Amino acid sequence: MLGAVAVPAATPAQAAPPPAPGPVTPTAAEAQWIDRSTVVWKTATDGDTTEELRYAPDGGALGETADGDADAGARAGGTLRLAPTRLTEAQRAKYPHLKDYPAFAVDPRDRHLAATALRGQVLAVQRRASDGEPLRATGVQIPGVLDDLYAGAARRAELGPVFRHGRPTLSVWAPTAQRVSLEIDGRTIPMRRAADSGVWSVTGQRDWRGKPYRYQVRVYAPTVQRVVTNKVTDPYSTALTADSARSLVVDLNDPKLAPKGWSRLKKPKAVPLRDAQIQELHIRDFSIADRTSSHPGGYLAFTDRASDGTRHLRKLAASGTSYVHLLPAFDIGTIPERRADQAEPDCDLAASPADSERQQECVAATAAKDGYNWGYDPLHYTVPEGSYATDPDGTARTVEFRRMVQGLNGSGLRTVMDVVYNHTVASGQDEKSVLDRIVPGYYQRLLADGSVATSTCCANTAPENAMMGKLVVDSVVTWARQYKVDGFRFDLMGHHPKANILAVRKALDALTPERDGVDGKKIVLYGEGWDFGEVAGDARFEQATQRNMAGTGIATFSDRARDAVRGGGPFDEDPRLQGFASGLYTDPNDAPGNGSPADQRARLLHDQDLIKVGLSGNLASYSFTDSRGRTVKGSEVDYNGSPAGYAAAPGDALAYADAHDNESLYDALAFKLPRRTSPGDRARMQVLAMATATLSQGPTLSQAGSDLLRSKSLDRNSYDSGDWFNALHWDCRDGNGFGRGLPPAADNKPKWKYATPLLTDPALRPGCHEISGASAGYRDLLRIRTTEPAFSQTTAAGVQSALSFPLSGKDETPGVITMRLGRLVVVFNATPERRTQTVTGLAGTRYALHRVQAGGADEVVKTSTYDSDAGTFSVPARTVAVFTRGS
Repeated sequence: MLGAVAVPAATPAQAAPPPAPGPVTPTAAEAQWIDRSTVVWKTATDGDTTEELRYAPDGGALGETADGDADAGARAGGTLRLAPTRLTEAQRAKYPHLKDYPAFAVDPRDRHLAATALRGQVLAVQRRASDGEPLRATGVQIPGVLDDLYAGAARRAELGPVFRHGRPTLSVWAPTAQRVSLEIDGRTIPMRRAADSGVWSVTGQRDWRGKPYRYQVRVYAPTVQRVVTNKVTDPYSTALTADSARSLVVDLNDPKLAPKGWSRLKKPKAVPLRDAQIQELHIRDFSIADRTSSHPGGYLAFTDRASDGTRHLRKLAASGTSYVHLLPAFDIGTIPERRADQAEPDCDLAASPADSERQQECVAATAAKDGYNWGYDPLHYTVPEGSYATDPDGTARTVEFRRMVQGLNGSGLRTVMDVVYNHTVASGQDEKSVLDRIVPGYYQRLLADGSVATSTCCANTAPENAMMGKLVVDSVVTWARQYKVDGFRFDLMGHHPKANILAVRKALDALTPERDGVDGKKIVLYGEGWDFGEVAGDARFEQATQRNMAGTGIATFSDRARDAVRGGGPFDEDPRLQGFASGLYTDPNDAPGNGSPADQRARLLHDQDLIKVGLSGNLASYSFTDSRGRTVKGSEVDYNGSPAGYAAAPGDALAYADAHDNESLYDALAFKLPRRTSPGDRARMQVLAMATATLSQGPTLSQAGSDLLRSKSLDRNSYDSGDWFNALHWDCRDGNGFGRGLPPAADNKPKWKYATPLLTDPALRPGCHEISGASAGYRDLLRIRTTEPAFSQTTAAGVQSALSFPLSGKDETPGVITMRLGRLVVVFNATPERRTQTVTGLAGTRYALHRVQAGGADEVVKTSTYDSDAGTFSVPARTVAVFTRGS
């Protein structure tokens, strides 16, 4: 417990003066009960006021119940007296966002009432000392005191269904509930509360196995200011009925749920995170349009070994791809799970012109009820999504998810799962709110007024609170142990405390093949370390952000080189702003935002510096000569006011040129490259852009289909754009997805003026030659990356020793980066002309085009040459050439 000592406290300058007497209506929750002894409340005090906590089990803590019975609430409840105090250093460290707020100590004589008070309405009340007249009242935020009272024991509890000797025990943490019962088999069974943990439990008979259940939770709900009885599913569900109507009493260790060979599953060799080559893939996108799949849109599509999609995955695996990162596959709150209930657009989408508004109108009309969503809408964190199963009603989803993992492993690929613990699909009394209807006001992160933070897009969770943090760890361990998932990508990881993510790492490291069937130390972790919202700048805790996660072995996505390669940023009003791989300065378009030729040249050279930092693995300590001739470290290169280099070791930063968010790489280049650019040259620039990530130190991610020039018809946010805009097309004869109508208006209409002329342009419709050629060229580079040891440096010192940019400086060529790495020289020529790069220090040394490219599918790169007398490399336009030193 972080105790507070009662001392006289001056009124902070920012506190509001006591209001004049008048009606008091507590509509917010501005006080925070941070532990059993301390309340923080931004209110002014003087010698003529007193402060207290008032509580009442059924509401009416100010003296009136919800039905208007004056003083009945007060008679049923009680008071905890408060006195001004100051926060201790430990409290200030734990709650940095509250450190300057007025604090109040709970009278030691009243602290024993805390547990009772928390099972009803709690208000902070300020009264006039002379006559007791209430001057101000507010609701009270309670996560801190709940953790203080219960987390020590509750952290050790096994929640959800747990089987011992064939009998299930169902347990749920609900410390503020007045009563919890279990609905099962047509009966309502009372559950028993453990006073030390706040966990309610009941043990059933063997015949409970497989039966639907839910909890009845009688609890005070601040959002409606009354006691409610919520009928809610289990947040620790292991299985569900269709559309998550009920939880199921299921033991994931049941042999009946294990596919054939599950216990003997042989995985591909584990690849360290620093060498991981990752394909990011949506389960439905993978096969819904694949005519060769027997299970379109489902888990079992990954078991169709003869399908076009699976064949392509095997090609990528043979070239060096090591992981498939699946977009959310947990129980999703925004997809009807029965296919019969899923709406489909009532239009002939293919009949409309390439630049028509009609397609997006039809897709939008059914979007809320169709079978498509990216899935960043978690309802139950630890159950597979039912819409991808052949039968969503029961345990087929469990078996088929496991078969999917088997199928991917059999194709030579390990499985990463995209997890979204930073928010829930709903909160409060919404029917899709699970956590907040069991412990109201605890699992969601609250703002200063008690409202739920929504900076993530939805109802933020609070993994800084002990039991939300426990849920994250327990859920990840279940996916690893029971589903043999090989890695986890944390959505908006910066909204998690660093300590929470490290706790996940520690729990995974404890898993062993002998005891758990998996080697947890080989499971990879990475996530989005963005720093924004109410937690930005470590405002509430040390976040799991890019800078903070350096050196932990847990990678964060790096946006530095991404923006430099593509050009501009993801939120530009004009999508035509160019970068290294989209023609900035060397092949300009007509967008005025690109600036003058001098401006473009300066920005391009700075982009090249950002890319060099990216090629180092985004190392903070990596030292090189920048384009202005200065010796700088990665941390000294500017990225929008922040250090470009932040990593401590290779593997801390994950490189990528595109992902599911924002326009696909092909679509970004469609906006940015000059209209005159031919389909073949567009394909070459696509491969070059991907190469800047693929040939860097550290892990790389690529959106599935990018090697096939995948387009979403210029849609920048296709999360709910249906199969029409999202489906992957593995057969090049079906095109790449470009020109399927204007992208949905909700997120794209401001850019329609730029999109309309492009969608009908034949130059942006690649054929099989361009699509197949781009994929083959990318796979060649992937094979080089994963077979040349120089790309696998293990330390920052190793990178510093092996990697250099010999032509970097005031005289470097705009649009060309020459990288020396061990016995390799790599030339990235992003210009529309053949370029020569003379490295005088290599004169007299023999180099030749790498054998993979020399024998590969790209005929253009084969025209690259090297003059050993002068040390001159000659590389064709829009080409990445890798040279190896001769013996």
